[in-house]
Amino acid sequence: MHGYGQYILKRLGQFVLVVFVGISITFFVTHLTPIDPVETTISAAAAFGSTSPEAIAMLRETLRELYGTEGNVIQQYVTFWGRILQGDFGPSLSAFPTPVSELIARALPWTIGLLVTATIIAWVLGNILGGLAGYYRSNVLLKMSGVLAMGLHPIPYYIVAFVLLILFAYVWPIFPLSGGYRMNLAPRWDATFILSVLYHSILPALSLILVGLGSWFMGMRALVSNIVTEDYVQYAELGGVNRRRILSRYVMRNALVPQMTGLAMSLGAIFNGAIITEEVFGYPGIGSLLVDAVHAGDYSLVLGITTISIVSVAAAVLIIDLAYPLLDPRVKVA
Repeated sequence: MHGYGQYILKRLGQFVLVVFVGISITFFVTHLTPIDPVETTISAAAAFGSTSPEAIAMLRETLRELYGTEGNVIQQYVTFWGRILQGDFGPSLSAFPTPVSELIARALPWTIGLLVTATIIAWVLGNILGGLAGYYRSNVLLKMSGVLAMGLHPIPYYIVAFVLLILFAYVWPIFPLSGGYRMNLAPRWDATFILSVLYHSILPALSLILVGLGSWFMGMRALVSNIVTEDYVQYAELGGVNRRRILSRYVMRNALVPQMTGLAMSLGAIFNGAIITEEVFGYPGIGSLLVDAVHAGDYSLVLGITTISIVSVAAAVLIIDLAYPLLDPRVKVA
């Protein structure tokens, strides 16, 4: 256990370093843009009427404090980290004076609810079918599912999304075109709202599952195909061990270790897929919020979303690193 404690400390140190470097790079890249949020806000305010120079000076001073742009870049960097540790990204430029953290808090549940659920469903189905196909290689239905998975895998995601949208929203208008729930429906925790959210999420979730299923299927099938040739598996088969037990205890368990890494990376990087998914289906999540922020030049909001994404990916890698020694005794923690 002493060795595992050192392993945890080492991985925590790597986590902190990755987050620090990633957020620092994001900060300096965003501050290289020519957009000054203070002057942009002042210009927008002055467009509504004449303002005295004294009022503009006071407004500029107040806004620089709000946006954390007082002093040189290093001073702004220190101020930024002080706010980050408090969970404060400042006000949004495009939705002033709404705080960036509030906008992210509104959009984040939509992205997590849709993409995490779809990713886990695709992972479970892909691994089960891939494991069965790799072990029962003569099964016709599993061979056909393999052909289907290989056919869907190379197709770009947005093509699958648009095909589903055309088929089931235009040709056969079974599902809605866009949105997260029915118009004129107040968001609240009741059956009507929840059913509307589930109904609007079917098409985007189905597109993610169909595309993700192929990669998980082929990965698991390849892993199982290699494991079934191992001596311990053949010895178990010759010893008369039940084939289902061999598949679940000897084959699938060992094959799932690298698949767990892939799942952690996929869950941590869900924001990458959020942009295309939410733009195609008009879903009100982090992806749509990021696109709007980029178009509006709202670097405070871009910085906030990017920071959340960096922390999520690093946390996912940390969790799987800590779980590895518990899942696979062959991993050394010393």
